[in-house]
Amino acid sequence: QSPSVLDAVCTEDADCPVGNPVVRGNGIKTGKCVMFNTTHSTCEIYGWCPVENNTLPRKPLLAEAENFTLFIKNTIHFTKFNFSKCNTLQTSDPTYFKNCTYDPFFNPSCPVFRVRDMVEAAGETFGDLALLGGSIGVRIKWDCDLDHPAARCQPQYSFSLQDRRYNFRTASYYWDSQRRLCRNLLKLYGIRFDISVHGQAGKFSIIPAAVSFGTGIAFFGAATVVCDLVLLYLDAKADFYWKEKFEEVRMGPLWRDEV
Repeated sequence: QSPSVLDAVCTEDADCPVGNPVVRGNGIKTGKCVMFNTTHSTCEIYGWCPVENNTLPRKPLLAEAENFTLFIKNTIHFTKFNFSKCNTLQTSDPTYFKNCTYDPFFNPSCPVFRVRDMVEAAGETFGDLALLGGSIGVRIKWDCDLDHPAARCQPQYSFSLQDRRYNFRTASYYWDSQRRLCRNLLKLYGIRFDISVHGQAGKFSIIPAAVSFGTGIAFFGAATVVCDLVLLYLDAKADFYWKEKFEEVRMGPLWRDEV
């Protein structure tokens, strides 16, 4: 193990317990402390050789990927209204999806997105993001008023940057001609797209409208009572309000005349 890994530095075999992993290292300790060079000794490890190379790429390996397209097909269903809708345009032209590209103004019904356009809509440039990878969030929002024709229920797309670095490793294992187990380890950089769908729908109904109207009327009635209570008993000028709201009538004694 490299002496740059602190947990691998040793002076004797006792510093390298058998089976313990090297913290932030590349393998499992064998129990031996060996000379790494003339000045350092490190723990011998069981591991794949050579160790991973951390050299970063200087330019995107597949710059042409900015012109790749992504086809996003999405179907929503509002069970309460028994309404379903797909984001793809209903057309009899078999070449439509091969030739169209999404544009928020000129072609909003096309679900085919160019990778470069999606990255730029998230506020980044493809060259910068493709170098070390990144993650783009794609949000599809359905906001439908079902009192209008179904054709007016259309999705709205938005894009946001979630992470400026994204990579993962994958390995393939095989036996060589000498029956030794080998592997090819690849560290892959790329752009990840996370798609989320949100939506709401509404439709006029006389029963909920009547209930809401009645609730509103009752609320206004209750509000009047509450205001009166506050003004009559809690306000500093309650006496004045009493005199303005109520008229006091005083009656004299009742006389009976005898004939």
